[in-house]
Amino acid sequence: MTELIWDGKYDKDGRRVAPVRVALPFQTVETVNESVQERQLSMDRLLSGRDPEWRNRLIWGDKKYVLPSLLDQFAGKVDLIYIDPPFDTGADFSFQVQVDGEEFTKEPSVIEQKAYRDTWGRGLDSYLQWFYEAALVLRELLSSTGSIYVHLDWHVGPYIKAVLDEVFGSDNFRNEIIWQRTASHNDPKRYGVVHDTVFFYTKTGTCTWNGAKTKQSPDYIESFFIYAESPDGEVVKLRRGEEAPSGWRRFRLGNFASPHPRPNLTYEYKGYKPPKNGWKVSPDRMAALDQQGRLYFPPSKDGRIQTKSYLDEVEEGKAVSDLWTGILALQAGSKETMGFPTQKPESLLERIIRASSNEGDFVLDCFVGSGTTAAVAEKLGRRWIAADLGRFAVHTTRKRLLGIPNVRPFVVQNLGKYERQAWQVAEFGEEAESRTMKYRWFILDLYKAKLITGYSWLHGVRSGRMVHVGTVDAPVSTGDVAQIAAEFRRSVGTGADAPRSNGVDVLGWDFAFELNEVARQQAALANIDMRFVRIPREVLEKRAVEQGDIRFFELAALSVAIAQKGKAVTLTLTDFVIPLDDVPEDVQRAITNWAQWIDYWAVDWDNKGDAFHNQWQAYRTRQSRELQKSISYSYDQPGKYRIVVKVIDILGNDTTKTLEVEVG
Repeated sequence: MTELIWDGKYDKDGRRVAPVRVALPFQTVETVNESVQERQLSMDRLLSGRDPEWRNRLIWGDKKYVLPSLLDQFAGKVDLIYIDPPFDTGADFSFQVQVDGEEFTKEPSVIEQKAYRDTWGRGLDSYLQWFYEAALVLRELLSSTGSIYVHLDWHVGPYIKAVLDEVFGSDNFRNEIIWQRTASHNDPKRYGVVHDTVFFYTKTGTCTWNGAKTKQSPDYIESFFIYAESPDGEVVKLRRGEEAPSGWRRFRLGNFASPHPRPNLTYEYKGYKPPKNGWKVSPDRMAALDQQGRLYFPPSKDGRIQTKSYLDEVEEGKAVSDLWTGILALQAGSKETMGFPTQKPESLLERIIRASSNEGDFVLDCFVGSGTTAAVAEKLGRRWIAADLGRFAVHTTRKRLLGIPNVRPFVVQNLGKYERQAWQVAEFGEEAESRTMKYRWFILDLYKAKLITGYSWLHGVRSGRMVHVGTVDAPVSTGDVAQIAAEFRRSVGTGADAPRSNGVDVLGWDFAFELNEVARQQAALANIDMRFVRIPREVLEKRAVEQGDIRFFELAALSVAIAQKGKAVTLTLTDFVIPLDDVPEDVQRAITNWAQWIDYWAVDWDNKGDAFHNQWQAYRTRQSRELQKSISYSYDQPGKYRIVVKVIDILGNDTTKTLEVEVG
């Protein structure tokens, strides 16, 4: 077999470069739409040693780590994979954000640009290696009867076809589907580009296949189904535009003559002479069809016997070919539109999912974007796993799924600390103490702070403010804040690196739910000006570091009022302050009220200190742009409860606040 070779496919010793095989455990950060009863049942199953009930999974992370981490549980179990990877190497992967009906462009983060654009420095070679490594793992995930659809266009399609032939085998190539996504298009000095390509492969020669059909067009029915038959067998010919009488069946005539000379099938039947070449069937078969009422006898014996095909038996339409027309790309005003420029219509995914999977099957998409695959799989009763590198993509998909009536519970996951742990060891070595110091120096250098020693909780100084660097293993907690504050007080005036102001910047990858307000209050009581700053995930990427594209942003602050009457509790959002460093100026100018920053908010009424359980949510819709700011809830039993409120801002970032309540 001819092999496509690119720079980077083989190492210097002539061995193929294999994909990353690090299997990391997933962390569930949120469960969505799970009732109290379902939550308790899941907990009971877990405590009894039984497998918990399946939850569909929405994963935020790089497919480089996500896919191999799925292998342990799902190798050979995925029934259908659809992927729509980036294929225009010069594409702009920004997307639109709405603020009260006005649209603004949200640029992708550096890590999203790295993954979604071909900017690795070697052009097509690195794109092919990037795709090849993903395809190898995807094949392992597929079941023996599984299928994969890869959606591309003319930019890289021919190259990717060669890669897919190598990974899945040319014998398992089923179709090159041409999707006409737009009716017409004028391109300068060339024919208008109006189609995408979808490559359809299977893992083996046996696959799930339900086929696909298109409905008969009204014009086709008017032109061919021109007869109607009553329950008593009476037949009339319909005029164009005439409806069949109620209870009558429309049918069309079919040619019953043999295309080739058949002397043994040249016979008369009920006085009707045979066609020149004879009939298509034997006398016995002719009699059987007559008995079933499948033959049409013209009034004159000089006419020709023909077969009858009833419309109600073929209303599903004709089998779909590999040229897909009639499914147009989404228009700006479509109710499906989520603001992603590469978003695909649900009807496209519905055709694929219906044809190559059954209800209850596993569907996987690791470039989920706006969530079309997950949404359609949910509506069609499939189990699904959806992943994406972009935080905003995961947020958009989550919100889109919540708009589906009776959406089944699902979880939001990431690789969190485990991905960071693997990175830390790879970058800074195995020895724990040395690795920790190198890690702190690295983060402080990116933050433009100076490393200091002699302290346990204070690690650097920048512009007179002390700096704490959180570990990769755990979120910054209120306990950490208490230790930082205590060491800060003890250190004032004690040496060259002692605090010179009352300011402390706390850097962390994650922050405990209750940290925002409680920790600030702790710091204020100690007369410390404490800021909480998120360490961006981009620091894991060498290219982002080398380019100087690392930016740190302070956490947003949420204010919530709580009112109580008996067992009923009412929450009201009263303020939301977002640091403006990451917000485009045109968006800032459009904000006239703090509520405009909020895209949606959710509540966990009885948080147990584990993942956030989304038990209620409110968000703007096209029909209602006003955000609901208050919600009431009645507890069944008296007791102390921990309430967690989560706000998702218009840029896809989340902010949480914890409240304690005791009901009698």
